[in-house]
Amino acid sequence: MLNSRTRVILWAQWRSTRNRFPRANQVGVAFTGIMGLIWYGLFGYLSVIAAYLLSSPSELPSLGGAIPGALLLCFLYWQFIPVLTASMGSSLDIRKLLVYPVPRGSLFWIEVALRVSTSIEMLMLLIGAGVGLALNPSVPIWAPAVLIPFVAINLLLSAGVRDLLIRLLARKRIREIVVFLLVLCAALPQALLLNGPRGRLRQIFSGEPAPYWPWNATAELATGKFSWFSVVTLLLWVAVVYFFSRWQFERGLNFDRSEASAAGRSSSRGAGLLEWWYRLPSVILRDPLGALVEKELRFLTRTPRFRLVFTMGFSFGLLIWLPMAFGRNASRHSLLADNYLTLVSVYALLILSDALFWNCFGFDRGAVQLYLLSPVKFGVVLVGKNVAAAFFVALEISAIALVCALLRLPLTGIQVLEAIVVSFVVMLFILSIGNLSSLYNPRSVDPSKSFRTAASARTQAMLMLAFPLALIPVALAYLARYAFDSEWAFFGALLGGGVLGGIVYSYSLGSAVRASEQRREEIITALSRGDGPIAS
Repeated sequence: MLNSRTRVILWAQWRSTRNRFPRANQVGVAFTGIMGLIWYGLFGYLSVIAAYLLSSPSELPSLGGAIPGALLLCFLYWQFIPVLTASMGSSLDIRKLLVYPVPRGSLFWIEVALRVSTSIEMLMLLIGAGVGLALNPSVPIWAPAVLIPFVAINLLLSAGVRDLLIRLLARKRIREIVVFLLVLCAALPQALLLNGPRGRLRQIFSGEPAPYWPWNATAELATGKFSWFSVVTLLLWVAVVYFFSRWQFERGLNFDRSEASAAGRSSSRGAGLLEWWYRLPSVILRDPLGALVEKELRFLTRTPRFRLVFTMGFSFGLLIWLPMAFGRNASRHSLLADNYLTLVSVYALLILSDALFWNCFGFDRGAVQLYLLSPVKFGVVLVGKNVAAAFFVALEISAIALVCALLRLPLTGIQVLEAIVVSFVVMLFILSIGNLSSLYNPRSVDPSKSFRTAASARTQAMLMLAFPLALIPVALAYLARYAFDSEWAFFGALLGGGVLGGIVYSYSLGSAVRASEQRREEIITALSRGDGPIAS
């Protein structure tokens, strides 16, 4: 049973969430609900399939060898996908709760329960598997309950990892190192599979599963093969991750984010070296546009959230696609190898989109009213943000090309030109949609947090629909290259796509300006609104 203080926290969270919906855009809420229904409906369908297969006594022996691998994938998805997408789900806002006499133990268990929000999909699959095992007459009645400790291990470990990463990423000098190590860890399995010693890897995956891992012990017990070693293994894992998670939670309670950020600030000399870069837009562009672009450059480069996704853009994408394009069995002139720079550049656009395009006023929060009330035309403000976004995209592509050159990957001038033109054509269409999304679906974002607390379902739906649409002109250009076997046809089609993108951008900019006039109060209210005691 929940104690009274815990119920007060949950009640306050419910009220702060409930108060948003009467003023919410009903079309947007309906769109989010439909996309969420499709996404979770897919995993619900997979859960039903898992329940059906595991409920059959004849199918279970053939599935027994695949269950440890499936649980391992579930474990990896639960722990790594939130980190790699920089979305850590709902969490307690400790700064709003420490002033109240709430026991730390209650706060800890609420925090652990909130880890469900990072991987609802995996929980649905495990529930489906548990139902299937419960309906299987060849499995002991206690076997499905073994999945409960496995879920507890994932919840506890996810909470501990989150608290650890938040503290590490709050320190400016350590943040980039942590991101680089995470990128290496994400790319390592793929690199080993494609380039590692084949015999050794085959031996690892075809050998007997190691019984001391939680997924193997869970699979052993869930299929009815009782052993005290597996029971002790699961209990030890639960105990270890509990103490790790509680230790990290207690350290997080005493962590001063402001002090950590101040300790890692650059010296005045280092700041002076960057001053010329900050002042560059004001030299090239006339005020107020130059001043607005300069403000964006200064602000975004100091924002932990943006620095994280920018670093991931030229590191994560490079390492993820590198083994597939230039692995042992890959041809030196394959489709991936010839278009590697373009592929990674477009992937970087996808990573940067939430910070630069879909919600460009999120970091400004309540300060957006300055834009709406100042004598500067709002269209100029939007253009300033778009120019700053284009500047960072160009910088991202330059960083990717530089890394490719340092790694001595096959790289020609025409490939660099292709990556730049393709990226900017795609960006024109993304900006056209993003300017409208930023005004019809504004939401405040805490710039001091490297991880966003929860991914907006509407933003994910926007990515699913808008990004493929933005790629259509580029796909037609590649089709023209294939049909006419000519670079002139390719760049001519890209030029046509760029002209179309410019027209669409101009129209969307006018629509966005009209939306800012019609929805002024709603925009200010949405961007000024804070989270409840549970940040989501």
